[in-house]
Amino acid sequence: MAPDSERDPGPTAAALSAAVPPPLPPAAALPAPRTRAVLGNAALDFLIAVAIMLALSFATMVAWALVRGLQIGLAHQGATATEALRDVGQPGGLAQLAMALVAMGGASLAVYLLRRRAGREERAASWRAACRPSTWAWAAGVGLATFGLSAALSWIGEQFGIEPLPSNVEMIQAALRSQFVLTLVFAVLLAPAYEELLFRRVLFGRFWAAGLPGLGIVLSSLAFALLHELPGLSGNGPGAISLLWLTYASIGAAFAWVYRRTGTLWAAVAAHAINNLLACALLVLQG
Repeated sequence: MAPDSERDPGPTAAALSAAVPPPLPPAAALPAPRTRAVLGNAALDFLIAVAIMLALSFATMVAWALVRGLQIGLAHQGATATEALRDVGQPGGLAQLAMALVAMGGASLAVYLLRRRAGREERAASWRAACRPSTWAWAAGVGLATFGLSAALSWIGEQFGIEPLPSNVEMIQAALRSQFVLTLVFAVLLAPAYEELLFRRVLFGRFWAAGLPGLGIVLSSLAFALLHELPGLSGNGPGAISLLWLTYASIGAAFAWVYRRTGTLWAAVAAHAINNLLACALLVLQG
C-alpha cells in the first residue's frame, strides 16, 4: 500500500471550480424589458399608420371625385362645374372598399417597411412554421371560433336590446351586390393580409419581441377595435359601440394568440380570412 504522500491527491480545488459552471445571476440582475421604450415605439407606429391612412383616404377620395366629375362632364358637355360637382354624389360600395384597401394597405406596408421589417431568420422561421400541418389546424380552429364568438356576442346584445351595426357592413353589402368576386378578394384575401401585418406583426410583434406578449395582445387588440369602429361614423349608440369594441378586441386577441402559438403570421392571416369569409357568407344570406 502506497504511503499517503504518494497517493493521488485527486482534483484540486481550482480544477473543481473550473469544472462547475458559474451560478446564474439573481433574477433582479437580469435585464428587464424596456416597457416605456416599447410603449413609445408602438404608439409611434400607430400614429404613423393613422396619419398615412388619413392622407391616403383623402387622396383617393379626391382622385375618385375628379374621375367621376370628368365622366359627368364628358357625358353632359353643357353642364357647368357646379352641376357636375353636384352630380358626383358619393362613391359606391366597391369604390369605398377600394379606397379603404389603398389607405389601410398603404399604411400597413409603410409602417412595416420603415419600422419593423422582418429579417432573414424571422422569415425562414415563419415559413418553417407554415409548413407544419398543425399550424393550419390552429388557424382553422381560431377562424371558426372568432366567427362563433362574434355571433354569440351579437346574440347576447340583442337580448338586452342592443343591435350593433358595424360601420362597414352597408359598404360591404353594396360591394357584394355589385362585384361579388372582387369584393371577396378584397375582404377575404387582401384585408386580412394587411391588417395582420399592421396589428399583429408590427404592433403586437414589438411587445412580443420585448418579452411583453400579454400587454401586446391587449394594446394591439384595442387599436384593432378602435380603427374598425370609430364613434360618430355610424348610428350606433354607446352600448352598441362598446359591444362592437369588445367583439373586435376579442377577435384581435385571438389572432395575436394564434400568431404566437404557431410562430407564423400566416396562421393569423388564415384565421382572419376564414372569419371574414363566414361573415361575408352571412351577409349574403341575410340579403
